[in-house]
Amino acid sequence: FTSFLHLLGASEEVAPPLQQSFMIPKKEINMVSDMAKWKRSQAYADYMGFILTLNEGVRGKKLTCEYKVSEPIEKLVALLNTLDRWIDETPPVDQPSRFGNKAFRTWYAKLDQEAEKLVATVIPKHLADAAPEVAVYLKESVGNSTRIDYGTGHEAAFAAFLCCLCKIGVLRVDDQMAIVFKVFNRYLEVMRKLQKTYRMEPAGSQGVWGLDDFQFLPFIWGSSQLIDHPNLEPRHFVDEKVVNENHKDFMFLECILFITEMKTGPFAEHSNQLWNISAVPSWSKVNQGLIRMYKAECLEKFPVIQHFKFGSLLPIQPVTS
Repeated sequence: FTSFLHLLGASEEVAPPLQQSFMIPKKEINMVSDMAKWKRSQAYADYMGFILTLNEGVRGKKLTCEYKVSEPIEKLVALLNTLDRWIDETPPVDQPSRFGNKAFRTWYAKLDQEAEKLVATVIPKHLADAAPEVAVYLKESVGNSTRIDYGTGHEAAFAAFLCCLCKIGVLRVDDQMAIVFKVFNRYLEVMRKLQKTYRMEPAGSQGVWGLDDFQFLPFIWGSSQLIDHPNLEPRHFVDEKVVNENHKDFMFLECILFITEMKTGPFAEHSNQLWNISAVPSWSKVNQGLIRMYKAECLEKFPVIQHFKFGSLLPIQPVTS
């Protein structure tokens, strides 16, 4: 995949107004045979390029290290803080079934109503026309309000949301670390709170045979953070003490901590795939393996990708270059 860097404008110059007509993204993958269109699409190339560019950008870096925080990054964090506050204002309701609390629908309705306004706070005035298109990916990124579930397809919508903000020049090359460490990490915190508060079902989970019920990207970027770490090896992440001492620095360990809080019983039983990964000799091998697994288990699975939406920024048209 070509590096996504050419799409992230250089930091100094002001992006020219885009001569572009935006559109409301829509579903294009309606049957299994449409998957070939997706794999050939500009959207797929740009999405994967974005994921891999960020993967390189965070390599060997701690969450707590110093990095540039631009104004759009601050505004994105403020947007996520708003979603978090709405959870506090929408407590779960009493209901007979333990999972899928219906209060999530109330919370979601608010986002559905406010999404475009929220996105408009992040993008400059001259790009205001992009807000309706970009807002669709934000709405898709928090779970499904009918099924009250959340999975890797929703996570992919959030990455697509950030990818679109790069394509219109709101986020730039030197925002890379902040995109993952500040924005995506805050997104994860809010999603974990949603999952816990409303007892959301995992969407399309393979249970014990999947990597994780809810997320995938933080394992990719989190393993990249750990590449060439002087003393933390993959075998260490199943050690509770190591996780407790280092989770604030590494996204991967933060994910492990959340799993152990949410699940009971031996780690090898409830998270067999992750247990297997702990036997891989190096973090760079883990990282490469997870990228392959992400393509195979998420991006090439019809049940996940059938929900993906395509517009002018992430087009279904075949790659041009």
